Amino acid sequence: QAQLEESGGGLVQAGGSLRLSCAASGPTFSSSDMAWFRQAPEEEREFVASITWRGDSTVYADAVKGRFTISRDNAKNTLYLQMNSLKPEDAALYYCAVRKGPSVRSWRSYGYWGQGTQVTISS
Repeated sequence: QAQLEESGGGLVQAGGSLRLSCAASGPTFSSSDMAWFRQAPEEEREFVASITWRGDSTVYADAVKGRFTISRDNAKNTLYLQMNSLKPEDAALYYCAVRKGPSVRSWRSYGYWGQGTQVTISS
């Protein structure tokens, strides 16, 4: 069973950058497609970006395309999300997750969620 732990969140000014990490334990990380989701208060969990297990294909939400980059290091069992040009609307609790179902963008296709890391943007 996989366990995920996100880190790297914090308070940053609009226009700034943050790099999130997701440390995974368990045997499935290196063979699993992964994704980042985010959830703001009173909002639904929202797809941010995904990456295949080989790291050779990525998908991004339109809202973050060109600003965020998802990557992974299978040797370190770690998933990353580099976030640049941050906007106030990027503020949320960010989660990493392992994909178990067919849909890349639906949170319902994902199992093994971390506890999340908070990103706060000051304008």
